[in-house]
Amino acid sequence: MEEHEAERRRAAWRYLRRLIVRERRGVLGAIAGGLIWQGAAVLTPLVVERAIDRGVVPENRQALLLWCGALVLLGLVEASAGGMRHFFAIRNRANADAAVRDGLFTRALELDARFHDRVGAGELMSRASNDAELIARLLDAAGHTVGYVLTVVAVSVILLTIDLPLALIVLLPLPLVSIGFWRYSSRYGGTTRRLQEELGKTTALAEETIAGIRVAKGLGAGAALNARFRTASDSVVDRALDVARVDAVFLPALEALPLLGILATLWFGTQRVVDGELTLGQLAAFSLYLAILVWPLRTLGQRVQTVQQAVAAAMRITEVLESEPAVVEPASPKRLVQRGAADVAFEDVVFGYEPRRPVLDGFTLEIPAGSSVALVGGTGSGKTTAAALLARFYDPQFGRVVVGGVDVRELRVDDLRHTVGIVFEDTFLFSDTVAANIAFARPEASREEIESAARLGGAHEFVASLPLGYDTVLGERGYSLSGGQRQRLAIARAILADPAVLILDDATSAVDATKEHEIRAALSTVMEGRTTLVIAHRAATIALADRVVVLEVGRVVEEGTHAELLRRSTRYRTLLAIEAAA
Repeated sequence: MEEHEAERRRAAWRYLRRLIVRERRGVLGAIAGGLIWQGAAVLTPLVVERAIDRGVVPENRQALLLWCGALVLLGLVEASAGGMRHFFAIRNRANADAAVRDGLFTRALELDARFHDRVGAGELMSRASNDAELIARLLDAAGHTVGYVLTVVAVSVILLTIDLPLALIVLLPLPLVSIGFWRYSSRYGGTTRRLQEELGKTTALAEETIAGIRVAKGLGAGAALNARFRTASDSVVDRALDVARVDAVFLPALEALPLLGILATLWFGTQRVVDGELTLGQLAAFSLYLAILVWPLRTLGQRVQTVQQAVAAAMRITEVLESEPAVVEPASPKRLVQRGAADVAFEDVVFGYEPRRPVLDGFTLEIPAGSSVALVGGTGSGKTTAAALLARFYDPQFGRVVVGGVDVRELRVDDLRHTVGIVFEDTFLFSDTVAANIAFARPEASREEIESAARLGGAHEFVASLPLGYDTVLGERGYSLSGGQRQRLAIARAILADPAVLILDDATSAVDATKEHEIRAALSTVMEGRTTLVIAHRAATIALADRVVVLEVGRVVEEGTHAELLRRSTRYRTLLAIEAAA
């Protein structure tokens, strides 16, 4: 476990280094601005020293004006460099934030269904928002962090040159600061990581609750969900307080060190001025330098927090980016030679979502090109799983799924997905126009092609009645439409994609009885010339298929036409009776 944790931290550091190298120009620009900015600040007390010792004490007005002019010049340099540092800091932050989000989004699309079964949408959203923000802060802080480190070093050297005995007195506690940094960093890392994990769980719960708000309201489960969310929020608060306790011990102690130094300077420095061993200007400069140290030391303590938060966030990010999909592209992909409909075959397929619990167990089925097969069976018999394997959302543990004579594992995933189209039972529409939703797989499609697909899918009539027709923007997930309307748009989307193999996963389940005949007529037209796998519960939809296959415990137990099975199969009649009753 410890070795695994150490490897995750190493992966996080590698990722952060790659990100910094990628943004190296902006980071170097921010560092340059920070160095000039802090350099001007470090020179300011020296100018004050000269103004006092060469202008104020000897009452030399000309010298005083000269050094005051130098102060104004330093102020202009500091302001300009500060603006430069700020510009690059914001630029680096925005670029880093975008890079993390883009990387996560790209990887999420590449990862297979098994990963998304394990890591929910809410958890990915948390990593793309909370964690991306924490990593972006690290690049934001790069410029002034380097400037502050060099400020501490430069001020320490200058103090030693101004007055060695006094400098030793005030700088003696600095080694203790290094020890404190190390202890603070080691304690802060664990507490920060636990806080990020709790934030991820809370974000995931919030996403699930909002996505399922209709279910929650429909079942009157608001109070229970509210209590569950409150418990998750309390855990976040507890972890945040753990972080605050670490800060509460270290940061005040860090801020107190320069203040103690100022007190020592006032006490011992004044005596050295009286003794003639230190000038008044040098004492003033010494005090200003100690005041300058307060903010860098305090900020560097916060930068430990920033780094630890970024590492903890990067550990969560790299968990996604370095996850290996179970569904991988072949090294030398084959191409489907034939055009038009393609034959489909399941050859002794064994597959289970969990080890040693197969959903399909020796599943064998052949679907000739251009024909259609309906899969029928009870809950858990493997109907939808067979469709998922055909679309290669998963790979079987044993056996083969073949399209056009080629094992789907030997095809490019994109080629397969363009060959195999699927209409899901649970229709998902995007917050975009009706036309864009239909043309999702073919964004270059013309309006005529979109409308033709909508007519075939039985959607044109209701789309035409919408306020802006095909340019009407749908609400989130298309909930402004009825279930049947959403499903008809999904069918139109599959039609426009023009796949050689079509999967209809209970595609008429949300269509009311008055419209079902229209959808069936459309589907009958669409199925012509395509190899079609129909998963259905309604007898009228099942009857569209050339052949019906009955599944039980992941195997084919009966097959024939709809009429044949009705006539000779008690099992089939029982299944249809159960569905009709449901």
